[in-house]
Amino acid sequence: MPDFPPLRGETKADVCVLGGGYTGLSAALHLAEAGFDVVLLDASKVGSGASGRNGGQIHSGQRRHQDFLEAAVGRDDARALWTLAEESKALVRDLVKRHAIACDLKDGLILADHKPHYVAESHAYAAHLRDTYGYEAMEPLDREQVHALVGSPAYYGGVFDHGGGHLHPLNFALGLAAAAQRAGARIHEMTRVTGAIDGPQGVTVTTDAGSVKASFLLECGNGLMDGLNRQVDTHVMSICNYIAATEPLGARARSIIANDAAVADSKFVVSYFRLSPDGRLLFGGGESYRRTLRDNIPAFVRPFMARIFPQLADVRIDYGWGGVLGITLTRLPFVRRLSDHVLVSAAYSGHGVALAPLFGKILAEAVRGQLERFDLLGRLPVPAFPGGTLLRYPLLVAGLSYYALRDRL
Repeated sequence: MPDFPPLRGETKADVCVLGGGYTGLSAALHLAEAGFDVVLLDASKVGSGASGRNGGQIHSGQRRHQDFLEAAVGRDDARALWTLAEESKALVRDLVKRHAIACDLKDGLILADHKPHYVAESHAYAAHLRDTYGYEAMEPLDREQVHALVGSPAYYGGVFDHGGGHLHPLNFALGLAAAAQRAGARIHEMTRVTGAIDGPQGVTVTTDAGSVKASFLLECGNGLMDGLNRQVDTHVMSICNYIAATEPLGARARSIIANDAAVADSKFVVSYFRLSPDGRLLFGGGESYRRTLRDNIPAFVRPFMARIFPQLADVRIDYGWGGVLGITLTRLPFVRRLSDHVLVSAAYSGHGVALAPLFGKILAEAVRGQLERFDLLGRLPVPAFPGGTLLRYPLLVAGLSYYALRDRL
């Protein structure tokens, strides 16, 4: 896929989109298909943020369970949010099929419990989804069943979500970019935004080598937007997550994951993993609560992997990478109208593969004046982080470090 040129000079558009990840690319694609003139700007390369550097897992539901949402937003909104989440999985599969995106899309997601008393809770939640929402794709797993599927002594049970799945995240992003370009969107990589002036007639976005005048601005940079908008900064924070890829495991691969599903566990700092088409284990583990990535990522991830798979303690790790993602205090996405001309959708807290493409579509609907679904997302409770922009990171580190310690107890 060829590079997209940097923006040089001044231009105009109906909509300017910031961020070449799933949200921004989906918004650009759906707007361009509807006849809007769209300019998308990315400070680096398409998919270079969280969208190209995640575990590729497709989860059911929102980031928080339905029982939490029922208490937080009421049963009607909780049901509407479940419907959106189901649509989000269908949209991913439709985009892959409709635009012939080669991203190794596969069905199946195992949610594994790392503490014995979590198993009954997982099974009860699967029953709640079945009885209340008609979702029958969650298969409860006892200890023997989870061990038959995942070759690790770390888990005591869980559920197998037949409606979940996994894909190659960067190839999915690149496929969305190609589809958006074919639809008419103008994409500019290596174009860093330096400011945005919101006026009565629209927004002027300045970059390091040009500017865009647009009627609407969609801020879709997720965890990489720090410093662009103070309101977003107080609600969205960036953390770094890491993945290591082992050498090809050959015949051993099926002893790690028997059915080629993706796996995520119940830790607060989640361990998540899947097999690549060439039989490598792609293992995500560990976080750092700062704005820059660690050095020597394979060495950082290895202990996390060895705790789950002690039989792989000495396996060669060929690659390691990290990504910056956005989180909120409640782990619910921050979707808001910042002004008459500026909309934002960010902070999927690890659930973005499924949710972000749909949320980009919903941003496109809002630009077109269709606000019902956008307003639903705007009602999600997402309070500001305590401490303001100065103390929010120290307070976050203290809180998240406590939960990380609790995982090990």
